[in-house]
Amino acid sequence: MLKMMSRFLLAILLLSSLGCEVERRKTDAELGLNLQQIAGRRVYDNLCDQCHAPYSTRGRQGPPMKGVFKKPYLSISGLPANEERVGEIIRYGRAKMKGYGQNLSDQQMQDLLVYMHTL
Repeated sequence: MLKMMSRFLLAILLLSSLGCEVERRKTDAELGLNLQQIAGRRVYDNLCDQCHAPYSTRGRQGPPMKGVFKKPYLSISGLPANEERVGEIIRYGRAKMKGYGQNLSDQQMQDLLVYMHTL
């Protein structure tokens, strides 16, 4: 048991010394999300979060989404950063990203886009 705890503490120390960006996930209330944004966050968590970091400027497999609608153009494609273009990418995919048009209802798509405005 002591050996396991020592390894755990060593792992934590190593991660913290590497400058690992670990932040507690904020609740919907802390973010001030309304019901539609909360629904959109659930969609994001299920489909987007694994590749696109929502509240970080660091990407994962895909570019980060922090401030996606606050910029005039999308970082990689150079397309306008508006709901029409972002919605097209989500529906049909682009480059390495698969499309999710068959997986999302119109309401889920709207909820997702509304949530993405909060990033």
